Amino acid sequence: MPRFSTSSSGWTNRANAALDSLLYRISIWGVPGAIAVMSLVALLAWNSEYTTSGSSPLEFRVSEQTGEAPEPALALAQMQERPTVSHHDTRLSESPFWFSFTIKPAKIGERTNIELPSRHAIAVSCWNAAGLQPMGNANREAAVGQMRPAKTGFVLELGRQQSQAPLTVLCKSTFTGPGRIGVIQWPGSQFDLSARKFHRDSGLLDGGLIVLSLFVLLTAIINREWIYVLFAAWLIANLRLAAVSAGWDIQWLERSIPADWILLTRKLTAAANYLLTYTLFSTLLREELKRVGYLPLLRIAQWLCLPLLLLAVILPFTQFLPYMWITAGVGSIVLSFFLVRILVITRSTVAILYSASFGIALFATAYEVVAASLGAKALIGAVNSVTAALASSLMAALAIAEQIRLERMGRVQAQTELRSTYEAIPIGLFTLDANGVFLRGNPALRNMLGVDLSRAVKETWAELFEPGAWAKLQDLVWRKTSEEMEVRDFVVDDEKSRRFLVKATLANDKIEGSLQDVTLRSKATSRLLFLAEYDSLTGALNRHGIEQAFDAAMQDAAKGQPLALAYLDLDRFKLINDLFGHVAGDAVLKRVCDRVREMLANGHAIGRVGGDEFVILFRNTPIRTANAICRGIVDWIASSPYHIGDKAFQVKGSIGLIEVAAGTNVKDAISAADRACREAKKGLHANLVVYEKNEAVFKERQEELRLIERLGTGVVPEGLFLVMQPIMSLRAPYESLNFEILLRMRDANNTITSAGKIISAGENNGRSAVIDRWVMTNALEWLDEHFDHLDRTRFACVNLSGASLNDERFIQDAFAMLAQHGRAVGKLCIEITESVALHDLDNTRRFIDKVRDFGAKVALDDFGAGYTSFSYLKELRADTLKIDGSFVLGVNTHPANLAIVEAIVELARNLGMKSVAEWAEDLATVEALAEVGVDYVQGFVIARPQMPDRILGAKSSASFIEDEKVALYVRNILAKGQAVELWEQLRELRPKGLNS
Repeated sequence: MPRFSTSSSGWTNRANAALDSLLYRISIWGVPGAIAVMSLVALLAWNSEYTTSGSSPLEFRVSEQTGEAPEPALALAQMQERPTVSHHDTRLSESPFWFSFTIKPAKIGERTNIELPSRHAIAVSCWNAAGLQPMGNANREAAVGQMRPAKTGFVLELGRQQSQAPLTVLCKSTFTGPGRIGVIQWPGSQFDLSARKFHRDSGLLDGGLIVLSLFVLLTAIINREWIYVLFAAWLIANLRLAAVSAGWDIQWLERSIPADWILLTRKLTAAANYLLTYTLFSTLLREELKRVGYLPLLRIAQWLCLPLLLLAVILPFTQFLPYMWITAGVGSIVLSFFLVRILVITRSTVAILYSASFGIALFATAYEVVAASLGAKALIGAVNSVTAALASSLMAALAIAEQIRLERMGRVQAQTELRSTYEAIPIGLFTLDANGVFLRGNPALRNMLGVDLSRAVKETWAELFEPGAWAKLQDLVWRKTSEEMEVRDFVVDDEKSRRFLVKATLANDKIEGSLQDVTLRSKATSRLLFLAEYDSLTGALNRHGIEQAFDAAMQDAAKGQPLALAYLDLDRFKLINDLFGHVAGDAVLKRVCDRVREMLANGHAIGRVGGDEFVILFRNTPIRTANAICRGIVDWIASSPYHIGDKAFQVKGSIGLIEVAAGTNVKDAISAADRACREAKKGLHANLVVYEKNEAVFKERQEELRLIERLGTGVVPEGLFLVMQPIMSLRAPYESLNFEILLRMRDANNTITSAGKIISAGENNGRSAVIDRWVMTNALEWLDEHFDHLDRTRFACVNLSGASLNDERFIQDAFAMLAQHGRAVGKLCIEITESVALHDLDNTRRFIDKVRDFGAKVALDDFGAGYTSFSYLKELRADTLKIDGSFVLGVNTHPANLAIVEAIVELARNLGMKSVAEWAEDLATVEALAEVGVDYVQGFVIARPQMPDRILGAKSSASFIEDEKVALYVRNILAKGQAVELWEQLRELRPKGLNS
């Protein structure tokens, strides 16, 4: 006879409840648990189909662009001193980043890909650092060369490796937004696998979101929520607990539960019932519990769930029962306390019904537990978990119905508020059917489009907007993205048309969206885009636009197509601005551009690079054809005056035309054309000079670039040495040994580079201070070392560049060097070019005063070369004026030159300065200079630059004269000087009684 007896109907109900409980538990716990276990095994033990290997993060150097975009060569040079990093954060900047990295050698024949994985990058361009040849560039819409978008960022496809030589790459990237720069090297096959995995995961994510969306939609339709599933599970747990008290828990699914499992199922049933009770209670009545307070008490009861579950697994049944009774007793007291407070405080109908449902189930469960624990069989009768479940379900159904009613009222209220917002919102809202017919539209939309949607014949999208707008909208909604698109209305006139920003989504078979009038913003954006590449005054390309056009043309040039570039400079155009104002000048510039455009064909482009300077790009045009066009442009510009108001202006232009070779960068091409234009402006070539490929000017430019590259590291290049050119006194030629210290550089092929080229390259690369610091240091050390052998040396000149004199750090270093070499400083004479002195007179005066305080001398070099203002001389305490050599060369052929030299000599004498004449090349020049009273002379007629050891072996500057006639003349100067000196002595003695 079973321990507990009950009616047949009770048995049936309990059996069905047990079956329901089993199915629920399998669905909620079993199947998900099995799936979880299988997934865990798959993750830990099975081989992944998408396992990748071989990826290698690369370190790189990075520099943020802060001003105008530098050339790749300059950007690469600037990064040489920067440390390498594994990643770099952009922190929101819309400024562009330059970075360089070296690719690790790969196996010969293996494809190599370089991944740039930042998802904030919007555009990347890369060059081979060895020759700065473009490797490719890409953005989110297009790709060129070896670069393309991939995964979240971009990839540089290097193809199959042909050698093990390291490859350095320079890249430029812009970012919007918080972006992280990183570089990853991949074997090509592994990168392809990672890309497939990326797209597979993305597809799974999209599919999961779509399924979830459908699930939520279906749930809303059938009004199902997980909270009600939890409520059902709680009822099943109560039924299972009743089966335990009645002794029918030994079976499951019409199968006998093994003896070893019975006690475990009893323990787990009690623990699960306790857990579900508190979970459902705290979930259903969450808001009410916040109002009644005492939540820590509820937390204590909830924390008892976990120990009870653990004890159910590890303790024997006889030891588990006391813990279970204590826990159930504490839980019942706590739950009863909260039910009473909810009923008293909230008085909510839903809360009362839920409380009644819990109360019935709680009473029945406590009744069953007490009866079973005490063995009081007589207590088990009509009142049990089955009847409690029925009553509790009825109460729960009433509570759910009341809750649905309240939720419906809330939805109606929300819909009313939403409609009010729909009518009042200033953004246009619309609904379209599948054919693009407007079904609904708020007042803002109707006012924006000027349509009446209440008419029988509805408006359509295609009728109100530009052609193709309906196809663009369909594409937008079917792609199911959060993107926006811009459309125009049907008005053809660009000035009168309006632009709208559209956001839309597909809802069932309808399109829901919003519309904003962005006409002003769109036109402003278009204007900014125009100004990004075009000159606002003339409509010609600006410098950035020229670079873009040149890069596009170079792609054709790389395939063998001819390319020419011209540099146009208007002659004396500045006078128009100065005499008649910039309004007249601007009008003339626009007319000039119009005339030039008339001479250009398709594929040609004109850009403005200065006030009155232009660049013309002849794409796919042979140099002879470009020559003819440029000749026509020069003639057409000057063919007739430009009438502006009541004035007429005659304008002429000069053009330098070059044939561009493949691989030339835009900066070098413009520089070469500018050089040709300057040659044309001299008027010797009918205002047009043409440089074809392989001419000497290009070779000179290449040599200059190689020199700039040698100076680009910021370290003094190897091969520098000093030479010294004697400076001879014309009053006592054999009494002094003065000279100018000059810089030279010996290349690997033993060729010598002159100081002019070295200084020019240093100034172009911003390394003048490095060179001057080396020259000054070595000059002072040499003078200090050989001080005792230079007793006849009054001064040794050293020329400093203008860039160094504007470098405060160099000036401080120069003062430190002067302080370090005290006795040698007295023989040093620092030369400052006149134009540099006038550039910043206050700064120059301070520098000269400080140098003279150290004991050094100062000479003003190239005096008279510029537009000299003699008034500045009284501001500067110079010791010597070095007359510009252009006057000295023509001193005998141009009387004006002789007069200028004589004036400078007299000026120097009156100011207490010495005069030095450079570029003396023959005896006649020396004679003329001596006659006008020049103090010192320097040039090849006296001596060419000498090595330092020859200077140490000489007695005077005149010792180096090789021409016998010049030597004889110099000796005559000496004899004449001695005679004059004797005569002066006799004159001094005559008053003392020595009569002639």
